[in-house]
Amino acid sequence: MAVLQTAAASSADFSRLPLEQCRSWQCVPLRDAGASRWRLAMADPWDERVLRQATTALGEVPELLAATTAQLQQWLAVPAGNQAPAARRDATGPVVEFVDAAIDAGFRGGASDIHFECGRTGVVVKLRQDGVMRPFAQLDDNQRAAEVISRIKVMAQLDITETRMPQDGRFRFQMPEGPIDLRVSIMPSVFGEDAVLRLLDKAQLRGRAAAVSLDLLGFDADSAMRIRELAELPHGMLLVTGPTGSGKTTTVYATLAEINTGIEKIITIEDPVEYELPGVLQIPVNERKGLTFAKGLRSILRHDPDRILVGEIRDAETAEIAVQSALTGHQVFTTVHANSIYDVTGRFRHFGLDMFGFMASLNGVVVQRLVRRLCSHCVSARVPTDRESRWLSGLGFHAQSVPDAQGCDQCNGTGYRGRLVIAEVHLIDDGFRDLVIGMQPVSALREHIARQGTSSLSTQAARLVIGGISSAEEIKRVVGWL
Repeated sequence: MAVLQTAAASSADFSRLPLEQCRSWQCVPLRDAGASRWRLAMADPWDERVLRQATTALGEVPELLAATTAQLQQWLAVPAGNQAPAARRDATGPVVEFVDAAIDAGFRGGASDIHFECGRTGVVVKLRQDGVMRPFAQLDDNQRAAEVISRIKVMAQLDITETRMPQDGRFRFQMPEGPIDLRVSIMPSVFGEDAVLRLLDKAQLRGRAAAVSLDLLGFDADSAMRIRELAELPHGMLLVTGPTGSGKTTTVYATLAEINTGIEKIITIEDPVEYELPGVLQIPVNERKGLTFAKGLRSILRHDPDRILVGEIRDAETAEIAVQSALTGHQVFTTVHANSIYDVTGRFRHFGLDMFGFMASLNGVVVQRLVRRLCSHCVSARVPTDRESRWLSGLGFHAQSVPDAQGCDQCNGTGYRGRLVIAEVHLIDDGFRDLVIGMQPVSALREHIARQGTSSLSTQAARLVIGGISSAEEIKRVVGWL
């Protein structure tokens, strides 16, 4: 094996191995003019993983050279002491600037996700803001589109040579306001690969985490009071349900933040940890290392907790341990993907749980949705359609007009600014428990819920339309006209 004597001995060629990837792997591909074989200068020539991936990218087994850190820093222009180039903001070039601009725009616009979609002619960037997709930028160049995905892979320390299988990772990106964490999903497509970046630090809550509360999230007074009553119970389970993107995790965080007085031990297990809660032990799931929700939850119970947050119940084992935890004197907060309280009971029955134990542990269920709020600068009114009139009258409302989203500069032409939550908060009583354990039909469960006086999502949504807060179109998209 040769030792690189001087950095000028050969010419660096990053045509097959991008510079950012070389910085991550601490290697430099070298090729003299007229030479038929690649040479690879490496800090650790015995690193089989890097050698295998570099060989795949170069298309041949290169001649290996041992290089010093100083030599590699000269080739790669990495300042001494900085060994985390994946999230550097001082890298330059049109591809780097394109990705950085998308992340900047997503953060400042309060987006939850940034989508890089590769098509026949290039890559399109879309931001998910207020739950809907909005175009941001486009790069009409197939080669540059592939480089954009490679740049994201490098930042997340993923394998740039793997293009046929999905990959997941995460990285930290430095903003002037401070670092933000992003979760990365790479998915192969017919035109290459697509990438989705999830901003784990929600922009609208950033910088005021200590003040996050149910009131701040937009819960009405009655719903907030019911959730607080459930959260203050000494043991049992509080479930927050809804589809993906309905704000379940944020609601649980706000509830924990309100009861976190420091006199009780609160432990969370999440995938991933999305917000930092002072004084709370937060454990990230790491399935690659064998730390699953179920295994982590078993360990938590030996750590003397008073209240436990399980980020999401995904399988029967986690559900069983969560129920047992609630039955043995712990307060358990968790989320599950379900559209209604009736779907919740069906979901846990599908897990094969003992329904008597589950219903005995269950204190309450929060069923919620996030709907967009109309922009106050451009909202107008129109006559409702026949279908809208029938929907409103079926819920006991009559309106001569309904709000209409127009769009202006204040709302980027969407007609909406921000979102608010609507929620059904169900306090589980013995009557409901008896119906579920007795395998009674959904119609009987609906009648019991109606007698309790809990306002349905549809009724709350209709009030938003009548009050000019949201539109009938938005309600149809999120809640449906049932």
